[in-house]
Amino acid sequence: MSDPRPDYVQSLERGLAVLTTFSGETPALTLSDVARRTGLTRATARRLLLTLEELGYVGSDGRLFRLRPKVLGIGYAYLSSVPVAEIAVPYMEELGTALHESSSAAILDGDDIVYIARVPAKRIMSIGLAVGSRLPAHATSMGRVLLAALCPADLESFLHTATLTRLTERTVTDPCRLREIIEETRRRGWSLVDQELEDGLRSIAAPLRDGSGRAVAALNVSAHAGRVTKERLVTEFVPRLVDAAARISTALGAR
Repeated sequence: MSDPRPDYVQSLERGLAVLTTFSGETPALTLSDVARRTGLTRATARRLLLTLEELGYVGSDGRLFRLRPKVLGIGYAYLSSVPVAEIAVPYMEELGTALHESSSAAILDGDDIVYIARVPAKRIMSIGLAVGSRLPAHATSMGRVLLAALCPADLESFLHTATLTRLTERTVTDPCRLREIIEETRRRGWSLVDQELEDGLRSIAAPLRDGSGRAVAALNVSAHAGRVTKERLVTEFVPRLVDAAARISTALGAR
């Protein structure tokens, strides 16, 4: 890692590291937990936690620290600045109703996709997803659509540096094979991922483009493999998905 710029504020970096160490799996942490997870000394972690508590972002019962609702303001400030989610949701609801399956929209952030909108079907999947959820781009249909929109240099950088974790027996982890799949996705304009993220889960995705034609997000529909065959995904779901993505893109371009 290169040296930070002269105007780099390390204390801000550390404060954000403390905030992001909390999660759905670890909603309450002790001072020692935070210090260990962030690699900070106990003294530094304590100062940061007390500062965040004073600002209203963290609460404590004297031993355990938890995030407070004020943190939501940071995330929703981003969502409110991005028109994709607001514009896409009505179309996603229409798409989900027509296909009786879940629909989501996501952006690319580093090696992951981040959900910015979701319209779940009334079915239970083992992966609990909501706005803000992160998933590895290499194993998701939306991730591959967004990777296909990268310039060649950025795609090569991803393929050389990303950790291509095997999540199921079907997950593609070979960079050369993944490059081929991404190139195919770019040519046909949509992606299909069959049980690479989770056994039993199939999904398709298409890009959402702004007025300049730039892919700013991706739209997907996911379904259980026991209900929906790959052939049905391609023949019935893909045309509806691509049409919805085109209508959202038109609305984005008109904004």
